[in-house]
Amino acid sequence: MTVRQSGTTVPELVARAAAEFGDREAVVDGAERLTFAGLAARVRQAGRAMIAWGVRPGDRVALWAPNSAEWIVTALGAVSVGAVLVPLNTRLKPAEVGHILRSSGTKLAAVSGEFLGVDYVGQLAALRAELPALETMTAFTDGGLPPVVSRRQFRAPGMKVPASAFDEAAASVSPDSPGDLFFTSGTTGAPKGVATTHGQSTRAFDQWSEIVGLRAGDRYLIANPFSHTFGYKAGILACLTRGATMVPLASFDTEALFTTIERERITVFPAAPAVYQMMLAHPDLGKHDLSSLRAAATGAAMIPVELIRRMRDELGLATVVTAYGLTEATGVVTMSRDGDDPETVARTSGRAIDGVEVRIAEDTNEILVRGYTVMSGYFEDPEATAEAIDGEGWLHTGDVGELDGAGNLRITDRIKDMFICGGFNAYPAEIEQVLLTYPGVREAAVIGVPDPRLGEVGKAFVIPVPGHGIDPEALIKHAEERLANYKVPRHVELVEAFPRSSLGKVLKRELR
Repeated sequence: MTVRQSGTTVPELVARAAAEFGDREAVVDGAERLTFAGLAARVRQAGRAMIAWGVRPGDRVALWAPNSAEWIVTALGAVSVGAVLVPLNTRLKPAEVGHILRSSGTKLAAVSGEFLGVDYVGQLAALRAELPALETMTAFTDGGLPPVVSRRQFRAPGMKVPASAFDEAAASVSPDSPGDLFFTSGTTGAPKGVATTHGQSTRAFDQWSEIVGLRAGDRYLIANPFSHTFGYKAGILACLTRGATMVPLASFDTEALFTTIERERITVFPAAPAVYQMMLAHPDLGKHDLSSLRAAATGAAMIPVELIRRMRDELGLATVVTAYGLTEATGVVTMSRDGDDPETVARTSGRAIDGVEVRIAEDTNEILVRGYTVMSGYFEDPEATAEAIDGEGWLHTGDVGELDGAGNLRITDRIKDMFICGGFNAYPAEIEQVLLTYPGVREAAVIGVPDPRLGEVGKAFVIPVPGHGIDPEALIKHAEERLANYKVPRHVELVEAFPRSSLGKVLKRELR
């Protein structure tokens, strides 16, 4: 099955997959197994329920839950009737979620039940009073906590919505319709919404699937969270495009990972480099049959060449590709190709995908991107949009890099000062704002430092208010209560002063 060059829509992907792959397994989530035909039926059910609860084309629908079959069904149901999906990372704290729901004007939000000790239903209910646009809250469980309605209560009204209403809503969606709104933090520390269309996403990840070699019958383990473009677009949408089976993993655990690969005969497993490093270092690696593995995709500014070799030799991955992307460019810009040597795969992020241009700014060496994947702008933020996209349509990524003679991109630094912890982007400006709310903190500067397991973790340099003592562990605890765990600094160093430029700017390069 091939997506049109201009892209298609998500409801068309669901319908085509059901028509072409019918009785093949589409989703495996523990004991729950859905065929492509069964998935399409469940998506229709979810879409009709959305209509019954007043969701109309263009309305925002948020999901705050771990990877699951229910997440897939609910998300596809929402976008199939023209709603704009707003995925929320399960690691976000209530204040962070409240900001996103408020900024996006989300009309309906769906959450999981308790997950890893967190009561998402209770936390969503507590946010209700500060979210005037939020009309409906529902849970993925059959037990409800008013005003959050249970799964059964949410589905029931949809049975009265005629099937033709779903069909009409799905037909009204075009490749140019907005399909999702992912929030990403920037140098200001305030998360900004990035809207991309159905056509942008389906076209980009049709290419991604082609380069990775994803094909019908593949069994794809999706450990990357659906709240990230890597999980939703390179996972759910890619599998629909190619007829591959989705096997969502709710949380990462190396032993569970091995067991799932072995039991489900997983063939494709994209992940952050740190995940493969943990697999290779695990003492029980040799006790599991991972021979079904064939292809992997990963990405980071720096990957050891030896890791690529070991992924091929010890994990049996015949295809290993790396990629570079950002939310503002639909999640993918460049990719290495199958057959590239380990040095190219490890030390570069490959070459631009078709329809996308990459160049390096002469004065700053900033990576610039132009093409169909580039967002139209930040959601309701024209000033930030003007800063990010210039008059010629070039997206200023904030990353510094260089291109070799073959067009391979190598990332060398980050203008935006971001670091990547366990595959998640962490922005120091956002973290610093939280640290400054702790009593006795006069100034704070956060950088990313190397970590053998997570790639990078945050380190905070803190200048105390004169006469105040600061307990580093208490400061970390303060951050843990207010930030997703990948943003929380793992190290705190108290200092008397920061190195500064002539303009007073903190020189983080010297801190590093």
